[in-house]
Amino acid sequence: MKVRELMTTEVVTIGPNAPLKEVAKLLVERGISGLPVCDDDGRVLGVVSEADILYKEHDPRENRPGGALGWLLEGTFDFEAYAKAQALTVRDAMTSPAVTIAPGASVAEAARTMATRRVNRLPVVKEGALVGIVTRADLVRAFTRSDAEIERELKEDLLGRTLWIDPGQVEVAVSGGSVELSGELRSRNDVELLARLAARVPGVIAVTSTLRWQVDDVSRRGRRALERTLR
Repeated sequence: MKVRELMTTEVVTIGPNAPLKEVAKLLVERGISGLPVCDDDGRVLGVVSEADILYKEHDPRENRPGGALGWLLEGTFDFEAYAKAQALTVRDAMTSPAVTIAPGASVAEAARTMATRRVNRLPVVKEGALVGIVTRADLVRAFTRSDAEIERELKEDLLGRTLWIDPGQVEVAVSGGSVELSGELRSRNDVELLARLAARVPGVIAVTSTLRWQVDDVSRRGRRALERTLR
């Protein structure tokens, strides 16, 4: 499953020169926690969120003996937090550059990016312009897919389009998100790759494979190449 299948295309955005009051109003009215900041050409400049606005209610100099000087003497002053606390416009409060993703990226890549970069949303960008947005809620929703949807993706997308394996060579059974693979493929490499990629399909909670192979082609060198491919 690709990001384009999950993303929201009607994205609420805001310009960099808008006042923070306008941001807060949009977040409350739309029931969202953040939005992309775009220029007049639709290019993403950053993201502004509830967390950025909260700095207005908590100046980092507070509750510290000696105020800002005390922070500086200890060498722990958070200049970014201080700047956000003083911000009047979106440009000064937003987090920039924004962490973005392409519409053709996999859902697994989107989940990995959100986890490693600790963000709740990813603006989706194509050829430099914003085309959508995907959130953690979208990824969680993908996990609730039906067994029939999962089976279709495994057979048509993973086997047929990604690995170029005749779906008739592999028996796929899905129950409650658990996948069972059986049959025979030409190489051990194909067998291991299929099982590992199947586990990354949104909605899959476990994969059991009894697939057999005709040729054991997984040498040490081949295994290292396989690991690099799946990182």
